Amino acid sequence: MEVSLRFEQALADMDRVAAREIMMASANEQGALACVSNIVVPALEKIGLGWESGRYALAQIYMSGTICEELVDEILPPADPNRIKQPEMAIVVLEDFHVLGERIVYSTLRASGYELQEFGHGMHVDAVIEKVKQHGTKILLVSVLMLRSALLVGELVKRLKQEGLDVKVVVGGAPFRFDHNLWKEVGADASGKDGMEARDIISGMLGGMS
Repeated sequence: MEVSLRFEQALADMDRVAAREIMMASANEQGALACVSNIVVPALEKIGLGWESGRYALAQIYMSGTICEELVDEILPPADPNRIKQPEMAIVVLEDFHVLGERIVYSTLRASGYELQEFGHGMHVDAVIEKVKQHGTKILLVSVLMLRSALLVGELVKRLKQEGLDVKVVVGGAPFRFDHNLWKEVGADASGKDGMEARDIISGMLGGMS
């Protein structure tokens, strides 16, 4: 069986030991960055598609991202210069306290080689603004569960502009999946339905900033 398929199966089985063996062998053979690109990212993409089709459960999505995040930290630790750290990126749960979606996106991005700050959950607009100033954030991912929180993104975007902060805002969560135009209405720069889509959006933004 192809290495990427064996890795996908290990993740689907939530078998960290098997996943680690496959990943370490791949990293030793082709290098850490190639391993992430050729093994980790494709497996996460397939599992994400499997969840959409009903083949995989949400628990498998969550554990796959968590396992990959931990394993990538072994071969590509946070201090590794090959990690994508610039510009400064962060993720936050605005107002809400349901963090599962945010954790999946965070783990998926870190497993894909990105480094980003985790601002926390249940945060109000003022607190997010202060965090952005403190860290010099240039790309901010905002996760929400309730419509009220989604509408607050509009206030957040307005405040960022008033403060003269040049920040790209990427939103995600149930309200934006139900209403495909809502992200535009609140003034966000993009909307992603899952971690892999968020990764692709960020990749495109980084290309535009270079």
